[in-house]
Amino acid sequence: MTTSADAARDALAALRAEVAKAVVGQDAVVTGLVIALLCRGHVLLEGVPGVAKTLMVRTLSAALSLDFKRVQFTPDLMPGDVTGSLIYDAKTAEFEFREGPVFTNLLLADEINRTPPKTQAALLEAMEERQVSVEGSARPLPDPFVVCATQNPIEYEGTYQLPEAQLDRFLLKLTVPLPPREQEIAVLERHARGFDPRDLSEVKPVATAADLAAGREAAAQVHVAPEVLGYIVDVARATRNSPSLQLGVSPRGATALLAASRAWAWLSGRHYVTPDDVKALARPALRHRVGLRPEAELEGATADGLLDGILASVPVPR
Repeated sequence: MTTSADAARDALAALRAEVAKAVVGQDAVVTGLVIALLCRGHVLLEGVPGVAKTLMVRTLSAALSLDFKRVQFTPDLMPGDVTGSLIYDAKTAEFEFREGPVFTNLLLADEINRTPPKTQAALLEAMEERQVSVEGSARPLPDPFVVCATQNPIEYEGTYQLPEAQLDRFLLKLTVPLPPREQEIAVLERHARGFDPRDLSEVKPVATAADLAAGREAAAQVHVAPEVLGYIVDVARATRNSPSLQLGVSPRGATALLAASRAWAWLSGRHYVTPDDVKALARPALRHRVGLRPEAELEGATADGLLDGILASVPVPR
């Protein structure tokens, strides 16, 4: 690997440490966000209110020195409120395009399942094509551009469930758990000392978009043996044949698992992907791409549990 790639890895390791200044614990979630940035992929963050989902994304953008914007998704939010719209300028007697909050590096789509499908769909082109089309004119989004969307897993009143087509656009779905007792005590100790989550002045930029670009290029060069490629495909195909699932993983899901596994291998300092890398990223890369049958849900089955069973049943290459 080149020196720039090694320097980029060191910078991204420092990035995770810098985020820890504001967010206690949640190391696995922060690592998932870094992997998504390396893959230019989007992330769905799921967790109950108050587990620092918004703070985590804000801190990450500050430590990366990236442009950050936040949109609170509500039932009355319109597509133009996200993407931007044409505004009539009386001085010039012409329409000019006013950019929406989607024109940024890191977009926090807060409570994305609280807005109607029409507005949710406004993000589809931006997430997939990295551009916004208005009146037949395509406007490219900045690079990098990553959407971090949040949703509450327990409150469904007044929400609009994301359709499978849009869920499939997210590279990873990360669950943000409640902290264990020791970490929750550490959170309270910080607040007792005067920590203000609205003030991130202590968080310093330790990595840049150039580090992400160098890391992305290096991760793309990580070797993947044919046996490991076959293993990823076998895992994806096993989800399609599972009697407990009515929707299995698509080829896009398999490519997402491959990209995430490569990024994780590079972050770990390796030039090759192992089956353990695939296993480590299978849950976040695939849990939102499978659909449980109603009878399986009634029996208490979960996507993570079924994926664990599939990983245990698929032969691992040696």
